[in-house]
Amino acid sequence: RIWKIAQALYRGASGDSRWGVDAVHDLSKIDKWFLSRLFPIATASADENLWKQLSQAISSTNDISCPNLKEQFLRLKKLGFSDKQIATRCNATETAVRTTRLSLGVEPCVKQIDTLAGEFAAATNYLYTTYHGDEDDDDDDSARAHRGGRKMARGGVLVLGSGPYRIGSSVEFDWCAVSAMRALRAAGARGIMINCNPETVSTDYDVSDRLYFEELSLERVLDVYDREGVDVGVVVSMGGQIPQNLAVPLDKAGAHVLGTRPAMIDAAEDRSKFSALMDKAGVKQPRWAELESEEAAITFAKSVGYPVLVRPSYVLSGAAMAVCRDEQGLLDHLHKAKDVSKEHPVVVSKFVRGARELEVDAVAKDGQVICAALHEHIEDAGVHSGDATLMLPPQTLSAYALQRARDATREIAKSLQISGPLNVQFLIGGREGPPGSNELDGSFESMNAVRVIECNLRASRSVPFVSKSTGVDFADVATRVLAGYPVAPTDPDHPLPPLYPSSTEHIRPKKFCCGQSPNVFFCSSTGC
Repeated sequence: RIWKIAQALYRGASGDSRWGVDAVHDLSKIDKWFLSRLFPIATASADENLWKQLSQAISSTNDISCPNLKEQFLRLKKLGFSDKQIATRCNATETAVRTTRLSLGVEPCVKQIDTLAGEFAAATNYLYTTYHGDEDDDDDDSARAHRGGRKMARGGVLVLGSGPYRIGSSVEFDWCAVSAMRALRAAGARGIMINCNPETVSTDYDVSDRLYFEELSLERVLDVYDREGVDVGVVVSMGGQIPQNLAVPLDKAGAHVLGTRPAMIDAAEDRSKFSALMDKAGVKQPRWAELESEEAAITFAKSVGYPVLVRPSYVLSGAAMAVCRDEQGLLDHLHKAKDVSKEHPVVVSKFVRGARELEVDAVAKDGQVICAALHEHIEDAGVHSGDATLMLPPQTLSAYALQRARDATREIAKSLQISGPLNVQFLIGGREGPPGSNELDGSFESMNAVRVIECNLRASRSVPFVSKSTGVDFADVATRVLAGYPVAPTDPDHPLPPLYPSSTEHIRPKKFCCGQSPNVFFCSSTGC
């Protein structure tokens, strides 16, 4: 419905007398107050002369002398057009649009959310950026008076939060972001947080030194990064997939991304690059092929046998990931996967039947694992980790399988030169035979084969569970690595658990097992 309304307003703005605010109101009954504020957006979008002028100015990087160019740019920003949207209309890159905008002096102001209803001057650090202003609230006369005449501090570390809660991005990532911020501030760093979700602890006034209620987009993060004069770097690995996807664009824009190099993050997120890297490192994985065409995908599926797994890159919670059991199902899901992951490859791999799933949450420094814990899914592989029930330590897997997973984790950390958090998911056992075959025939291979599924170079949703179960805050340890602070054994105040502990006896009673279900976190005695 909203797209039809937008189309009608665009037609009215383009000169079609049958459409406009009155016509849309008559049909939709949406109040004219709202429609009258949408109509200027449609008018600007339909102004071909405006977009032609902007296109010429952006393409001519040395000539920004077009008349009224700054006013036109400011008009678009006040209407809510992002740099990315302007780039699309002008057939340019987002970087080129940003460069032109900044050269014109079109920058947002920083405003403060009034938490005292205007009775007194607000001193809380609830901030947002806007183009509807002439000066920053935190640098006006009253703000300077509140600071005793001192200039506003600059520099520090920028932490990107989790953004809106939705399927795949929940409170666990906020827990990690808050732990990271507390670790930074405890070490004396100035902490700056960007998050747009008021339900989170990270948006409490006393968690960070500077809090921006803003979207997690490249444009907005760079605006805050520049405005705050961030001199240490930006943490992208604590808020989940949304900030993680900004690692490479931020690096290309000149921002300093803390921890693992963005090129290595890309190698882990890009299914094709990661699979090729695992082959080179000798880490076993299900047979795979990068999608180049529908014909190639069908040929591969026939060669390995159905079912196969379609896996896009740079997605969270298995978005558009699906098990395909026949050719028609494969074709249907290939289209969906390409829509979700337009700029990155889609990989088709053999689906391993009857396997168990094991996860490793770890922290590495310069490619060497320094802190790790293994936990097992109660459900068979195929249930997403966000919906699975976890056990720590693993209860049903052999010592051989666990050791092979540890060895593979070391190889992955070394191959990607990881510094910071990582989560590795493994298949244990299972068979690649056709449907109807006996997946678990009792052979050593069917019970103990270890295959890597994927590696995420960020904190996972199981980090709070692992941290509470082991008594060691993995997010805190990872943050200390990211920021270059000392970690055990050089820092006795932040001890690490034994690497790959076989049990939790060092912090829990004997015969104790911790578990996490999708509905509740619990610890209980296993009696085994």
